[in-house]
Amino acid sequence: MRQSVQAEPWAARSGPIVNVLSRIGVRRFSAFELLVVLVLWIVSASFFWQIKYGDLIEAVLMTLVMLSAVLAVSNSRGTLVVAILLAAPAFTCKWLSHVRPDVMPPEVHMTCALVFMVFLVGHFLRFILRAPRVTSEVLCTAINAYLLMGILWSLAYILVAELVPGSFSFAVGSAPGRAMRGFDAVYFSFVTLCTVGYGDVVPVSHGAQMLAIAEAATGLFYVTMLIARLVSLYSTARPPESTGERK
Repeated sequence: MRQSVQAEPWAARSGPIVNVLSRIGVRRFSAFELLVVLVLWIVSASFFWQIKYGDLIEAVLMTLVMLSAVLAVSNSRGTLVVAILLAAPAFTCKWLSHVRPDVMPPEVHMTCALVFMVFLVGHFLRFILRAPRVTSEVLCTAINAYLLMGILWSLAYILVAELVPGSFSFAVGSAPGRAMRGFDAVYFSFVTLCTVGYGDVVPVSHGAQMLAIAEAATGLFYVTMLIARLVSLYSTARPPESTGERK
């Protein structure tokens, strides 16, 4: 009898894309490789904001993150095209905002980057929900989605702080006029995503408070639903145990 083999959802229609990328000397990134890039960016973010030319280093590293994300989602022609169309404006506006901030306001870059991050998170969540079994690729993708959510909300906090000055209040002892930007946004985002809440940064405006509520709820439900999904996949993939009695 001829057995039908169901293709993995993340590998469907990947052949032509792999061939195109290999012709130009580019290799598709795995979820683990993207995870390494994201962890390096988050860890180094606490250092490059404090040194000279930190803005330039941040722009280079953010470009590396966006390119790595595009290569990681290039499993189909349609996904690759959408990823490029969304990453290109974010990439262009990022560098224009760095070189000519008088021409390209940072709000435009933040908006383009937010749209790209939402697409990435949605794509990774779709991949996790459609995965037939638990693999290292699924686990790395789940972590990538979680880290990208933290970066996504950090951009949203910076955008709100730019649109509504004074949206965040910092603890006593901070420099006067301190604004939500750089690593402060990354720190507050992941603290809120993990529902820790140290109280050293407080959202003041209604927009900032609503974002903090949404991120805390998202982080809580994501971990709960992810564990339930992975346990369900693992239980389904396990072979049924024999119930026969020994003779």
